[in-house]
Formats: sequence, C-alpha cells, structure tokens
Amino acid sequence: MARTKQIGILTAGGDCPGLNAAIRSVGKAALGAGMKVIGFEDGFRGLAENRHHPFEKASLASILTVGGTILGTSRDKPHRMEFDGEIRDMTDVMVANYHQNRLDALVCIGGGGTHKNVLRLVDKGLNIITLPKTIDNDLALTDASIGFDTALGIVTQVVDRLHSTAHSHHRIIVAEIMGNRAGWLALAAGIAGGADVILIPEIPYEVERVAAAIRRRRDHGTNFSIVAVAEGAMSFTDAATYAAAKARKKATKGTPARDVAKRDLAEFNTRHAGNTWRLCRELEELTKLEARVTILGYLQRGGTPSATDRLLATRLGTMCVELIEKECFGVMVADRGGEAVPVPICEVAGNLKLIPPDHAWVQSARQVGTCLGD
Repeated sequence: MARTKQIGILTAGGDCPGLNAAIRSVGKAALGAGMKVIGFEDGFRGLAENRHHPFEKASLASILTVGGTILGTSRDKPHRMEFDGEIRDMTDVMVANYHQNRLDALVCIGGGGTHKNVLRLVDKGLNIITLPKTIDNDLALTDASIGFDTALGIVTQVVDRLHSTAHSHHRIIVAEIMGNRAGWLALAAGIAGGADVILIPEIPYEVERVAAAIRRRRDHGTNFSIVAVAEGAMSFTDAATYAAAKARKKATKGTPARDVAKRDLAEFNTRHAGNTWRLCRELEELTKLEARVTILGYLQRGGTPSATDRLLATRLGTMCVELIEKECFGVMVADRGGEAVPVPICEVAGNLKLIPPDHAWVQSARQVGTCLGD
C-alpha cells in the first residue's frame, strides 16, 4: 500500500496580500488529493528550527481574504542565519528536517530572495516547488506575481487622494512608492492615478527636466503636480555612479580590493536612501512651488487581497499540487499568458524582470504627456 504523501509549506521574504490565499489553495488542493500538509512557521527559520504545525481543512477556512500570512515570515537565508549573534550555515539542518518530517515536497512562496535561497536547497536534492510573490512584480518568467495587483490598487488610491491636497494648496507632492530595482508598481500606479511625473529605476532622470515639466504646467495655469517616484529611481549622475560601483565589485571578486568595492557600494546605497527628500527639495527650489513628500511604505503591502490576487493565488496553488502529483520539482509555477505553467527555478533565481524602455506602459505614459524625467 502506497504511503500517503506529505508536503510542507512556508512563506518567506516580505509579506503581501494573497499569501494566505496561496496557502489555502495549496493546502485544500493537497488535502483533497489525499495528501498530508504541514506549515513551517516564519519562513526558512521555521524549517531550520523544525517549527511546524499540521493543516486541516478547518484551519484553512476563512483565510482567503486575510492579508499577510498565517504562517509568519522572515528574511533569513539558509546559508547565513543568525543564532545568538553567530552567523551559521543551516542548509544541512534544513535538509535533515525535511527528511525527518518525511516530506515528499516543500512549497515555498516568495520573491527574488526566496528563489535564490530555494535554489541552494534544490541543489541539495530537495523536492521544491515555488509560487511567485512580490508587490514589485519583478520576478523573471512570470507575467504577474501574487500581491502586485492589490498593491497597485492601494497605491493608485493614494495617488488619487493626493490630487485633492496638491490642487488645494498649489503644491508638488512627491509620492515614494516601493520598487528598489524595478519600477512596475510606480509606473502602473502613476499611469492609473494620473501622476504628472513618474520616475523609475529603469529610466534615469534629470532633475531639471522634471522641474521644466512642472514649470510648463504652472505656466499653463496648473499650479500643482504629482510626482510618483520608485524608491530605487536615480538621476543620470547617480545611475552612472551606481553602475561603476557595481562593476568594480564584480571586477574585484576574489581580490583584496573587493572589500573596498563592497564598502563603496554600501555607502552609495546609504546615501541614496534619502533620495526622495533630496528630489523634493530640488524641485521646490527649481520651481518655486511648495513641495511635500509622502512615503507610502508598508501601507502598500497590507490589507485584504484583491479579487485578481485571490484568483491568481488559487490558480497557481492548485497547479502546484498537480505538479507535486506528477513529481515535477525544481520549478516555479508561473503565470504565462493566463495559464499556470512550470518554469525552472534556476532560471528565475538571480534574474529580475525589468521594464524595457519600449514597454507599452512606458509608451502610453509618454503619449498622455507624463514626464519620465529623461
């Protein structure tokens, strides 16, 4: 008589709407297929510490609409996990716990960092399937990621509301939106919310060109502007400095000079953290209009998932269980052309889906007169 399959589920990285919908989908489909399901708490740390609990249908009820993740999450890396101030490689411990729990597969729901971490465990021989989750929508090989649509709706609503204050006080309002290396969220919300300026990491900007666009609006009788800026957007000068620092880090790999290159890159990132405030001050000086900053922060990641994210999480989750039954492992369940399809994790890990300069969204933004700073 065949042994009942047992699978584990964990969520890792930043939280976002739709994680519970994904847990529910995988759990209910697996239980319906006669499998046993356990959930590991707090991401990879729970796997390292062997903290888990069983899932039954009752424990999966009523979580479809709940934000965040009932399993908890963390940003721990399997090969660099802190215990009592000491950094330890817990990869082999995780492998041992996987086998101790007699798992046939482990489902990991996460974003870019999660996929790099998962690849280490896949290389150790574990049967893993991932689901794409990130409000940044920057995971490679998938059209959409769980959480993006909900975050887009939240940010768009905020931009809508900022119009009232900007118009009433004749101000520039600079809204900082999440997106460190990819600007999908800022671009989409900026277009949907009617932002006058959209600045994204993929398109370096010149502050004077942004100011000139705002002055033109003022000269035509519009004494306010909304600037949607991704947190990772850079001026032409900063983008060149950043590229040079990254190139030095890559070129000095395996040499004593690498530590210096890493330090220079870290210092640049620290300076850039205040970029939105500097941009605000520069625009105020160049346009002679009052300027204010609104940093959306974690507001973008919370709350009830949209219908689109619930549907996406459910589609990808049920396909995940089908792949487990077929013993198709080492893959991410991607959304491709409206279908849920497996793609190799090794092709996802370490790769970013950036906005091409000729993307349809970019073209549409330009055609309606939105300034992109270039």
